Amino acid sequence: MPPKPKFSRDEIVQAALALVSEKGAEALTARELGMRLGSSARPIFTVFKGMEELQGEVRDAAMRRFETCVRAGAPELPDFKRVDMQMALFGMREPKLYQLLFMQENRDAAGFDDVFGVLGVTAEFCIEAICRDYGLNREQARLLFENVWIYTFGVGAMCATRMCRFSEEELGRMLSTAFRAMMMLLIQSGGTDV
Repeated sequence: MPPKPKFSRDEIVQAALALVSEKGAEALTARELGMRLGSSARPIFTVFKGMEELQGEVRDAAMRRFETCVRAGAPELPDFKRVDMQMALFGMREPKLYQLLFMQENRDAAGFDDVFGVLGVTAEFCIEAICRDYGLNREQARLLFENVWIYTFGVGAMCATRMCRFSEEELGRMLSTAFRAMMMLLIQSGGTDV
């Protein structure tokens, strides 16, 4: 009979998520996590097959935190602008998790479709919101989302690396300007090529 786990799967993932949030993805080692849990590394491996499985669970937990964050914020804003703002703010408030989710090398990525897949439900939510709130078709909404997200990603990366610090008001103005510029280009081009 295998030994009874000292910690639950969720307890280990939450401790690992806290560790990554504070110190970054490179700090997630069995030894460091064991110390955080107040034990050796051994209990981790009674629950997980290896560190790679645990890292995947931590990434999933970080994505759930991100998705919760991007749905929060000012309810008076249109859905897409709220998500856009919250994404940049996530870079500012959770820099190590932003880096884990969006600033890791992806050798398999061939284009934006791969990034779109990583964003999952958040990307779909944004596309639907753009169609609904701005009267664009799905292709136009996807094009707008892609271009604005690239800009927002850059702003979030600058915040996550502490290259720049912006107030919420500055972020709001910057992101609104980028959105309006992309919307104008989309309209002028007939919605097919920004």
